[in-house]
Amino acid sequence: MSAQAILMGDVSPSNIATQTTVSRLPDEGKPGLGDVPASTEFKRKSVRGGAATVLGQGVGMALQIGTTVVLARLLSPTDYGLQSMVITLTAFFSLFKDAGLSVATVQRENLKHEQISTLFWINIGLGALLTVLVATCGPFLARFYKEPRLKWITVASATVFFFNSLAVQHKALLDRVMRFSAGVKIDILCATIGSVVAIGMAALGYGYWSLICQTISLSIVGAIATWIAMPWVPGRPRWTPELRSMVRFGGTVTLNSFVVYIAYNTEKILLGRFWGAAPLGIYGRAYQLATLPVQQFIGAAHSVAFSVLSRMQSEVQRLNRAYLKSQCIIVSLTIPVVISTALFANEIVLIVLGPKWIQVAPVLRLLAPTALVFALINPFSWLLRATGRVERSLKIAFLICPVVILGIVAGLHYGPPGVALGYSVAMLLLIVPVVAWATYGTGVTAGSYWGSIKRPLVSGVVAGVAGWLVQLWFRSTLASVPLLALELTISTAVYIAILLFVMGQKDLYFDLARQMLHRREVSTVES
Repeated sequence: MSAQAILMGDVSPSNIATQTTVSRLPDEGKPGLGDVPASTEFKRKSVRGGAATVLGQGVGMALQIGTTVVLARLLSPTDYGLQSMVITLTAFFSLFKDAGLSVATVQRENLKHEQISTLFWINIGLGALLTVLVATCGPFLARFYKEPRLKWITVASATVFFFNSLAVQHKALLDRVMRFSAGVKIDILCATIGSVVAIGMAALGYGYWSLICQTISLSIVGAIATWIAMPWVPGRPRWTPELRSMVRFGGTVTLNSFVVYIAYNTEKILLGRFWGAAPLGIYGRAYQLATLPVQQFIGAAHSVAFSVLSRMQSEVQRLNRAYLKSQCIIVSLTIPVVISTALFANEIVLIVLGPKWIQVAPVLRLLAPTALVFALINPFSWLLRATGRVERSLKIAFLICPVVILGIVAGLHYGPPGVALGYSVAMLLLIVPVVAWATYGTGVTAGSYWGSIKRPLVSGVVAGVAGWLVQLWFRSTLASVPLLALELTISTAVYIAILLFVMGQKDLYFDLARQMLHRREVSTVES
């Protein structure tokens, strides 16, 4: 079998371990990794991957919400606050867990086996280093927050970095060859086992340790499953001149992630330091409810969109059309979430978290605009990275960071609600300059961008009014569960009807449905 085996889906250890080049050369008439397949074939493959990842993220979200519902009744706000204090640290170091080399592996048009092997060993060394660094931060974190329990929580959490480093390049290879369904299966497996671990330990009275062990189990199971799905065996590390540009690309991506992290997590650090674990736990639950669905949508689309756009980087017009369509879909999926968190926060909190968490509701409502802005601007990273404009993405991050921090500091005096309001106002102020800068010179004009998202935005406004009227009429007569069910049903139905039939998006979504159904029909015939 040729070196092209990995590209064609043959991932047996012998084929992967012995290949020397991942090239653009055709293999038996099939396109190589660097080639862009025929439009129809590529579209079907992209739609299939997108459908698989969205479905997987939907299952993952359901598991996450179900786990949250159970754990919220077994654990206290302090338990979640302790976890949030450590997550702030581990999430920071996670920015460096792969040094951006997984992104470089996917984006690169041509790759050699020795290049991937060298990147693998770099990731392993980095994972081991981060494990040691995070573990040594335990005592300092305990003193900073004046919470002794944080020492051993931090030490245990540090092991995640080494386990994750084992699978960085394997995951990148799965994305590169567009085997998205394998990644989806791995994510669902990890989420299921993690939920079982967390609920089981919480029921046995282990408190915050149930949350910590859940995270550790995710990394262990994920590493094992990824190696099974992509049994590529690395060779000895060997530095080549081509690796310099890949490391530089990855370093820029990492620095970009670092700056964005500072912007998007400063409020958690400040709330924990000046308000304590319980208020931070309240804010953390609200932030999760407001942004988790959006992060799931964007996360589901990221691996597919970035891989697809990277393969299209030599065809600018085709790439731009694909990006605008992806952006439209992300915003369309986000709007119902924003409507729900903005209008139905009380009902959501009472049902999902329980009455003891009712303070989460006003914070959740104030964070709704932030979730919308995430959907509007975060997908620009796909476009900029796929086209090699990582320096511009970094500069945009330097614009976002101080504006968001100023908004957070302005609201800190008022606790979680003040921080949420400051965060959302800052994000709203950033929309216009970020869109203008991100689209400049890419072929995606600001006009075409706004044209791609105006239909879901207008549909969302109409659906929001419908949901608000339902709430106004039935709030005093229905209990929380039937009230929320009615609100969601009416607002979602109005949104879908306006989006598809009034705003003319029917053809877009019906075409996506046809592509998915066509694939199922082909699979049935082949079987």
